[in-house]
Amino acid sequence: MENSSRKKFIYLPIMFAIVFVAGMFLGVKLLRFSNGTGNTIKDFFSLNLNNYNKLNDVINYIETSYVDTVNHDKLIEFAINGILQNLDPHSAYIPAADFNDVNDPLMGKFDGIGVEFRILKDTVIVINTIPGGPSEQRGVKAGDRIIKVEGKSIAGIKITNELVMKKLKGKKGTEVNITVFRPGLPKLFEFKIIRAPIPTYSIDVSYMVTNNIGCIKLSKFSKTTSEEFSNALLTLKSKGMTKLILDLRGNGGGFLDAAIDLSDEFLSNGKLIVYTEGLHRSKKSSFATGSGSFENGELVILIDENSASASEIVSGAIQDNDRGIIIGRRSFGKGLVQEQVDLIDGSAIRLTVARYHTPTGRCIQKSYKNGSDEYYNDFAHRFTDGEMLNADSIPLADSLKFKTPKGKIVYGGGGIMPDIFVPIDTAQNTKYFIQLYNKGIIYQFGFDYADSHRQQIKATYKNAENFNKSFMVSEAIFEGLIKSGEKNGVKRNDKAIKASTVIIKTELKAAIGKNIYGNEALYPLLNNTDNTFLKAIEVLKKR
Repeated sequence: MENSSRKKFIYLPIMFAIVFVAGMFLGVKLLRFSNGTGNTIKDFFSLNLNNYNKLNDVINYIETSYVDTVNHDKLIEFAINGILQNLDPHSAYIPAADFNDVNDPLMGKFDGIGVEFRILKDTVIVINTIPGGPSEQRGVKAGDRIIKVEGKSIAGIKITNELVMKKLKGKKGTEVNITVFRPGLPKLFEFKIIRAPIPTYSIDVSYMVTNNIGCIKLSKFSKTTSEEFSNALLTLKSKGMTKLILDLRGNGGGFLDAAIDLSDEFLSNGKLIVYTEGLHRSKKSSFATGSGSFENGELVILIDENSASASEIVSGAIQDNDRGIIIGRRSFGKGLVQEQVDLIDGSAIRLTVARYHTPTGRCIQKSYKNGSDEYYNDFAHRFTDGEMLNADSIPLADSLKFKTPKGKIVYGGGGIMPDIFVPIDTAQNTKYFIQLYNKGIIYQFGFDYADSHRQQIKATYKNAENFNKSFMVSEAIFEGLIKSGEKNGVKRNDKAIKASTVIIKTELKAAIGKNIYGNEALYPLLNNTDNTFLKAIEVLKKR
């Protein structure tokens, strides 16, 4: 979703005033008219129709006449949700209780204790501590099991991620006490931690793929994306990068301004990036400033069916200006801009206020005329229609055909069409591998191995790069995974195992690396067997 601005909404009391004041007068009158004075309703409407608010009157009627007790606030929220859901799939109501959880990921920070955790076997396990964060400063380590918070057990009670977050997050400066079990040691550790601002990052990883090709993988477009990206570019250029792979696969979007700033890094002065327009929003165009730090280097952008919104703005700007090559599969198709309005009770509304258009004039918003369920089921339809395997199955309408300045044909409607299509890899993705992956067996086995060999691995491989180059999944480790699969209901299939050996070993090594070195081990390993990523390298090596 795009949030072009955030405004304090001071008009909420009007709504409640209508319910409690005008509604009391108008609602009571209508109730009386509907109970036997039929021929006067027309006269009443003729006098009051312009001021009549049906929604408030219905709510008032429910509160005064429903057979059971109703919650006024819940009725209002149900009404708001119903209204917004029937506008478009992206207009939404955010309850006050969910406000921080929804907004924090895009703000670049939140207040907490600074740990990355996973719940495995009903136990909260610290995967990593944030460098310089309050937990690291107090001595919490990767592999620690948090078994109590404020003296109350959180282990073995079927705790959820949401509940853990509620217990550990809080206002900066506040205190939280945790009890930790550290494998291999007999005693428990007590930590008194003062919550502090914890940074969140939109860049998952940036690294050199070859001596001159760099990669930056971006997970979202947040408040800090522009600064993060500029720093990553500077670092990679200092290492000799002249060609860049920008990985926007799975990136669902974020702030419109962040997408504009990112596009500006690649485009020369005066190039149109995007324009937005709505019934109540005049046309607003955004242009490149010429201050970008990668305006001339070779550029490839990777997209897939989960690249949406701000990701599509960047991809569209690059494609329409003939600046780089888009590789992958057709993007999601979200061309709507939301504006967030904060309400005085702590809740908020994200309302679609405009559509955005790429530089050639394309609107890439896919149809939502058949409702939200059908809208979000589009991914399944792409499978059944064959689009995930064959570019010829992508629906392209001549009426939505556009030309770039260099004469390349591009299409509007339903997402960004890549310049080079790469189908989903089905050769190694056997049913056996999919079962291992989807049941979480590979990740679980990888975590258990990393957890029990953490110190040994860290002593042998000084960093993620060294681990990726030198660590090998031995036959003993591999066989252990296969047996773990059998114990968890995945029957051994030697033919499928042979076909999927490379991808299974890669995923397992990545899971082990992730749990010790983080994303710096994970993504470079996964990219080694990723056909879309390998195609990007192939294309850049030829340029």
